[in-house]
Amino acid sequence: MFPFDPSRQSRRRASRSLTRTTRQMTGQLTRSLESAAKSAAKAVSKAVTRSTEQAIRETRKATVRSVKRTVRDTEKAVAAAFSAQETEVVRKPPGQFVTVDGLPVHVIVRGRGRPVVLVHGNGTMAEDFAICGLIDRLAARYRVIAIDRPGFGYTGRPRHRIWTAQAQAVLLHRVLEQLGVERPLLVGHSWGTIVALALAADGRRPLRGLVLLSGSYFPGHRTDAALIAPLAVPGLGDAMRAMVPAKVSASLTGQSFRQVFWPQPVPARFTARFPIEIAAAATQLRAVSEDAASMNAAVTGLQRRYAGLTLPVSILAGDADAIVKASEHSVRLHTTIPGSTLRLLPGLGHMIHYGARLKVERAIDDLMKLR
Repeated sequence: MFPFDPSRQSRRRASRSLTRTTRQMTGQLTRSLESAAKSAAKAVSKAVTRSTEQAIRETRKATVRSVKRTVRDTEKAVAAAFSAQETEVVRKPPGQFVTVDGLPVHVIVRGRGRPVVLVHGNGTMAEDFAICGLIDRLAARYRVIAIDRPGFGYTGRPRHRIWTAQAQAVLLHRVLEQLGVERPLLVGHSWGTIVALALAADGRRPLRGLVLLSGSYFPGHRTDAALIAPLAVPGLGDAMRAMVPAKVSASLTGQSFRQVFWPQPVPARFTARFPIEIAAAATQLRAVSEDAASMNAAVTGLQRRYAGLTLPVSILAGDADAIVKASEHSVRLHTTIPGSTLRLLPGLGHMIHYGARLKVERAIDDLMKLR
């Protein structure tokens, strides 16, 4: 046996005591750390919550301010539209009427000599050619006839007929027949070029030639046409137009001409003289939407006949046209019609009879000299 060693027992007791103390301290430290972590998490959560709530309050305030500004701006726009139209303008038609199958067709006739017929685009009317000065300039040497197409200006648009480009070409033929016009030169702008091409392709009337301005000659996507096409749906279109007050419609119609003239500004004489109240009337808005909706169908039927045209054709377009891309329409038409001429006008938009009236006149004179 080994002799008793009291120090060994003391060491065991000390070791057990140290172990218990270590465990107690570890437990206390763990509990303290857990408590501190929970407190920190709560503090962070509260801070995030306060920050989120503050962001929500600020967003609400910004939204309210934005809505109030929008409402104020809208009220001002509507008030301006109504104040601008406080006095109803009654205009006297500048031309005369030729009745075809019971439909009075408004035409402006000026000058003497060989006939030049002007066919306007979508959304305008015969007066457009008077405002730009083309009628007076041409009337000095030719007999000028500018026609209000069905539903535009002072010409009605009876609902019992579908006014396709071909139907409008037939109406134009009948009007010229009653006016005793022989071998006219047709000048079409925008949608009016389709009517001019339809009459030329039909062959029922001998023509001296065609001058085509800013036309859309092939099917494709037009944003302006797509936006307005729903207004052409019978019933639905009438209901949609009825929801917009006439004075507001007139204001919006005036604003739309900024894009039509872009990149040139709207001429002061156009703003002063163009009859906005007629352009914004229900009948003309219906005509605009119906013509826009039928445009692709019209040119789809016509494009097969372009190559067969044998009369002189002069094509003009602005290379900055925001409505119709000259490269997709005018350039392509030039390559399709044998013997046609093409003039691309640098920096000009859709309304080239304003920005390049002298070039338009020169194109007309050049074709009038041919035969």
